[in-house]
Order: sequence, then structure tokens, then C-alpha cells
Amino acid sequence: MSHQMPPLTWLRAFEASARHLSFTNAATELNLTQAAISKQVKLLEHHLRETLFERLPRSLVLTKVGAAYMPKVQDAFERLAAGTVEVFGGRRAELLTVRSAVGYAVNDLAARLPRFLASHPKIGVRIVSSVWSKDGEAEHFDLDIRYGFGRWAGYRTDRLTWETLEPVCLPSVAARLARAEDLVNERLLHVLGYQEGWATWLAAAGVRSVNAGSGLHFDTSLMALEVAANGGGVALGRRSMSAKDVASGRLVRPFSLALPVDEAFYLVSPEHGQAHPDARIFRDWLVSDMASDPR
Repeated sequence: MSHQMPPLTWLRAFEASARHLSFTNAATELNLTQAAISKQVKLLEHHLRETLFERLPRSLVLTKVGAAYMPKVQDAFERLAAGTVEVFGGRRAELLTVRSAVGYAVNDLAARLPRFLASHPKIGVRIVSSVWSKDGEAEHFDLDIRYGFGRWAGYRTDRLTWETLEPVCLPSVAARLARAEDLVNERLLHVLGYQEGWATWLAAAGVRSVNAGSGLHFDTSLMALEVAANGGGVALGRRSMSAKDVASGRLVRPFSLALPVDEAFYLVSPEHGQAHPDARIFRDWLVSDMASDPR
């Protein structure tokens, strides 16, 4: 029977084309060219010795044979997917996958994680980091730690931090900053991706003489704080990111204004789909552990 089975690539091209009734849309879904999809479907038709589509000027229409074949192909793919999960899914389930923004992972989660492991030694955890998390990637993680306003469609969110914006720099740089207006003579260090930044803090400080967009821009807080710690400028710290360096004396806060902002780190979990059996345990622990911190 195996010699009568069409190649899976042909069947995949047919199934996607039948769902979309378009070679072009099927090609987009499968990351192939329209010509490649059309050729694979023609090869399948030649193999089966049947026409599966009526090709109209601007669309496709399934023939009676094609319409009868489509549910058979879809059922086969669904069974194959279910069988794959049944056989191999358990291996992935052994580890709880937590994705975290890299700055939070380094500055906060790394210090807390040993406490979780001590309380739950039998739970395996995999931590993967990201610079900025994106929607539509739920299949790659069980829980996600993101920075934003806590509104992501299709996800449950638990707030972890309450942030304040406060400039931080070396003590030698702070010695030159008697007033916020003195920042006009310093290099501002920015972190891309935040909606609230230097413009927000300077406006709250009543400073108009400083160009809020000047200076250096980075895609992680870690880099901005490291440059500040090496005398490269004044970074705008978020408390969860800069508190450790301030507590150690590596950086100082030259001004008293610590501006509360709405953005924060959130623990995010998909609302739909089968949850990892240990996801709730980790979520409850982290939310509780964070709640014990002073705000």
C-alpha cells in the first residue's frame, strides 16, 4: 500500500489550498511560492488521476472528488498530530518552560529561582530568555514574563512589579548634577521598547531645556545600566532593573524624583489550551514571592 500513498508535501499543499480555496494563501501559510503549491497539487492530481480543483480566474473550487477527499486528508493530519503529542508530548511536559524578558531574568528571577527549587525540588524548570516577547508564540512556553500594560488578548496576566522611573549613574557623574536641568550636559541612555521613558520623567521634573531623545539607545536595560556603571552616561532606571546596582553602590540616584509609571512586568499564561501541570504552582509561588517585596 505504501507505493500508493502520495507524498505528504503534496497532501499538505492540497489541504491548505482546499481550506483557503487559494494557491496564493496556501503558499503564504506554508512559506512556499504560489508556483510551488500549484505544482505540488498538479502532481497530486496526476498521481491520483483525478482533478481536485476547478481553476477559475480568481479563485479555486473543489471538484466533487476534491470535496470528498479533503476531510480524509484533514483527518489523517489531525490523527498524525495527535499521535505525535501522545508519544512525544510527555517528554516536553517534564520541564515547565518559563520565558522571561532577559533583564528581569537576570536582575530578579535569578535570585528568586533557588527558593522555588528548594520548595519544589521535583519540578523541572527550563528558563528561556527574550529581549521583547511577542504575541502568537504560546507554543514555545508555558508561562511568560513580559513588560507592558498587562493587556494581551488571549492571555491571563498577573502583575509582578510596580515600577518607578529614576535616573541612575556613577557617583562621580552624580556629583555634577545639582539640578535636573544639569542633564543637558550629560549623555542620556535610553532603552528601546518602553512607552514611558526620558520624555516622561523630564516632563514630570518640569525640565524643558533637555532634549529627551538625545544620547544612546539600547534594546535591553542590562546594556544601558552597564554603560552607566562604566561612566558612559545617565540611564533611566526602572526600580526592578536598577535596584540591585543601587543597593550595591555601583550606581546612585542623583535626584529625589522617583516617578511611578503604569508599565510593569507581568506573568503571562495562555487562556486556552492544555496547561502544564506545574504552571499553576509556579505562578502562585512567584506572585506570592513578589507580593512580599516592598512597593
